Amino acid sequence: MSIRIRFLILIGVLSLLATIGIAFASYQFSLHNAVEEAKSKGHIVFDYLDSSRSYFKTHMRPKVFEIIPQGEFIPELISSFTLTRGVSDEFHKKNPDYVFKQATIDPLHLDNKADQDDLKIIETFKNDPNKTFDEGTITRKGQSYYFFAKPIKINSPNCLRCHGDPATAPPEQIDMYGSDHGYNWKLGDIASAYIVYVPLQQAIAQAKKSAINLVAIGAGAILVMMLILWIFFSMYVIKPITMLEQRATEISLGKNLSEPIATPSNDEIGSLGRSVDRLRISVEKMLHRFKK
Repeated sequence: MSIRIRFLILIGVLSLLATIGIAFASYQFSLHNAVEEAKSKGHIVFDYLDSSRSYFKTHMRPKVFEIIPQGEFIPELISSFTLTRGVSDEFHKKNPDYVFKQATIDPLHLDNKADQDDLKIIETFKNDPNKTFDEGTITRKGQSYYFFAKPIKINSPNCLRCHGDPATAPPEQIDMYGSDHGYNWKLGDIASAYIVYVPLQQAIAQAKKSAINLVAIGAGAILVMMLILWIFFSMYVIKPITMLEQRATEISLGKNLSEPIATPSNDEIGSLGRSVDRLRISVEKMLHRFKK
């Protein structure tokens, strides 16, 4: 295998490895940015819904209780769960890839029933009662999401008015939801969690596409570079070395000793050419003396 081919293979392999390394770094960087962007969006969505719930509980519900008859059960007017679910449902219509859940282990409204992914998150809060939030990435139904969650802890006896003993629950609530689920909650229990899921799939796909494009562009650039190197080596390295090899062979055979070796370059090949030319002159002089 010639020096030219070995050199080009070495350059090609190193360049390809560098391109793959850069593409991988680019993918990781894009993925990190995607998660950070999803994190920011998730916090904004969560804070908006949580703020709506807090405003309802502190400002609107007290006014509602002043108006409606004592013991009247109208979920849309008195339940922060119902309010948050309604707002999140309207938001979901405009942003279908986003998911907000009041994931509950044993809910009144079955739409709030926690699935397996939700239960894993709720379990982290149950295992660590001091944990105030949880976040990370998760795969749901084959799709990647960033999630942000906060526990819902039963801190007020008011919650047990509707979720305690079904025998003391509002009759209208029993008529609406039945008495089989959503009851027997206890003070201090973590009954559910607010969880927002922000989609990552599109960002991940874009990161992969960018990495693949970078590899393709890098491979194309490597081919162009190798072609340029091939031409350069042929003209400025292989051609003069081949010429010097031929002239050295002729000198060893005593041929064309009177023909000078042209070495216009000032690099190592030029220096080698001048050395071979001095050898030619020395051999020519030596043969000339022998002929005398």
